[in-house]
Amino acid sequence: MSGTLNKVMLIGHLGDEIKMHYFEGGGCIGRFPLATNETYTSKQTNERITNTEWHNIVVRNKAAEICEKYLSKGDKVYIEGRLKTRKWTDDKGNERYSTEINCNDFTFLSTKKESGNNNIQNQPVKEQPVARPQAKPTDEADDDLPF
Repeated sequence: MSGTLNKVMLIGHLGDEIKMHYFEGGGCIGRFPLATNETYTSKQTNERITNTEWHNIVVRNKAAEICEKYLSKGDKVYIEGRLKTRKWTDDKGNERYSTEINCNDFTFLSTKKESGNNNIQNQPVKEQPVARPQAKPTDEADDDLPF
């Protein structure tokens, strides 16, 4: 295969509100941290261990405005994009690097009710009885089916 692929798919929770930056030409960029968790049981101590990985997400233009409007800290979201590493020089003259996910697709996974009630656990919904249609009486003499 001669081609290459740079694709990232994440499901996680927003670690902070979206920080927006608007440009003179009308464009904008939104940035926010996304936390993903890995949970496993240690074989030595038989203890459950959770590791959190933080990702820097970058969303542009209309997508950034939509994210700013509908997402808030703690919301669960699916992010799809590609890795991009930026290099810059800090105030002290040191070269610094930052790896980001440039988002090109996203799906909100928290419902409006869940994001409004982050402290309330999901409770099962009681199913309502379903009215089933009554079968019409049939004459067995008119039935030509062999079964």
